[in-house]
Amino acid sequence: MDTSLFVLGLVIFLALAFDFINGFHDTANAIATSVSTRALTPRTAIVMAASMNFIGALMFTGVAKKIGGSITDPAQLDNGIEIVIATLIAAIIWNLATWWFGIPSSSSHALIGALAGAVFVGAGSDHIKWGGFKDIVLGLVLSPLIAFAIGYVVMTILKWIFAKHSPHTVNKGFRSMQILTAAFQAFTHGTNDAQKAMGIITFALVTSGNLESMEVPLWVKISAATAMALGTSVGGWKIIKTMGTKIFKIEPINGFAADISAASVIFSATLLHLPVSTTHAITSAILGVGSAKRFSAVKWGVAGRIVVTWFITIPISAVLAGLIFKILF
Repeated sequence: MDTSLFVLGLVIFLALAFDFINGFHDTANAIATSVSTRALTPRTAIVMAASMNFIGALMFTGVAKKIGGSITDPAQLDNGIEIVIATLIAAIIWNLATWWFGIPSSSSHALIGALAGAVFVGAGSDHIKWGGFKDIVLGLVLSPLIAFAIGYVVMTILKWIFAKHSPHTVNKGFRSMQILTAAFQAFTHGTNDAQKAMGIITFALVTSGNLESMEVPLWVKISAATAMALGTSVGGWKIIKTMGTKIFKIEPINGFAADISAASVIFSATLLHLPVSTTHAITSAILGVGSAKRFSAVKWGVAGRIVVTWFITIPISAVLAGLIFKILF
């Protein structure tokens, strides 16, 4: 077998493995609130999330092009395949480590940080498009702040509207509505997160000379969508526990508010071709909703640990990818 073909196959395998891990790592974020409030059983939630992830992943490619072309120009890299391999190994290691400890970190941050680190070490700082990198990081930083604000406002409005209704009646109604918002959340997760693996595979195809532009082939879209859906079917119970119970006690009305707030932010980012973190969006929305419910109800110690993980993910992934590149190549 041609060595270059084997290496390209390895890249595609690693990218789909990352997407699979992303499925069970980040899907927990999409369904945590609906499972914790018992709006959906875990099995039903996972099947629904897998289906909606698959549909969402097939519908957009703007984020894939942004991931693949905004940090560096794949056509200008002599060792682009090696850079992608180091990137994916580093991102997979970080995702598995944070999943093992039940920390809802960002797969998006891990991938972007790892790609920047691998390019920096493998090709030099001149090959990093610092403007594009800054735009992506800015979107990743702003999206949780916006999700927090929207979650706070939505929950405040709902509290005002339903202030005179019995909590039992309100929660019964919102438990049913959570099924729709959880489905929307899973759909938006597919529209944004699955495209990151698509972008990396397309990046590798361009840098290897097998593709002329960052237009995502249909087989790449189907492969990434399938990998994410299969990963979703595995679930991520440790992260579901953190998201659904350890930040604050979530009731159906809170889960509805958090889901609709986070999903709106993620889908808006997809339409703007910006990669954002599902983890950041839903966690921040939950924090916003909890703050509106009662500021003291939020377990800020747990929230602080999550936020620290957000900030360290990009630099750690970058350093890890750089080391892996040095060791392997």
